[in-house]
Amino acid sequence: MNISLSADEKLIAKSRAYIKRHNTTLNNLIREYLRKISGEKDTAECAREFAELAENMAEQSDVSFRFNREELYDRL
Repeated sequence: MNISLSADEKLIAKSRAYIKRHNTTLNNLIREYLRKISGEKDTAECAREFAELAENMAEQSDVSFRFNREELYDRL
């Protein structure tokens, strides 16, 4: 099934940079996310993936990034 999405230009640009670094596609990234949230992936697999990302993506945040709890809640 095909779906259409709309997103902020900055979000798309950052996503494209991410997928380029990870040799994947935006389509695959979204598909994998949907599998995770729909329960297709088991907990152990998600934990392994998180540990791998935490190890490989350490210090990858933009240097200007600052955690903001209010912005986090706005996204929910």
